[in-house]
Amino acid sequence: MSKIDRRSALTFGLAAASAAMIKPAAAQTTGYKGTTPWPGVVVREYDSETPSLIPGFKTVSMRDIIMQPGSKTMGPPMMNAMICHITEGELRLEQDEKTFTGKKN
Repeated sequence: MSKIDRRSALTFGLAAASAAMIKPAAAQTTGYKGTTPWPGVVVREYDSETPSLIPGFKTVSMRDIIMQPGSKTMGPPMMNAMICHITEGELRLEQDEKTFTGKKN
């Protein structure tokens, strides 16, 4: 066995300590209510509001809209200002009689 100096021992000790403190990430599973307003569409509204980093807005809340491919909504207007993030696929949007496609990310 090779000789281990103090620097190597310290490195191994810090690596072991940091590995022991890492916890697996847990998904947020509670604190929302889900509804199905249209076929293939699930809306999750989360209970809490958080302080906003967006200028002009005091607090923000999160709402997930999960759509199956090919599903449609009835075209309701957005009641609040929104920031949308499309994590997978594309979303065709119609606004002021103009149609555009929201791409992934």
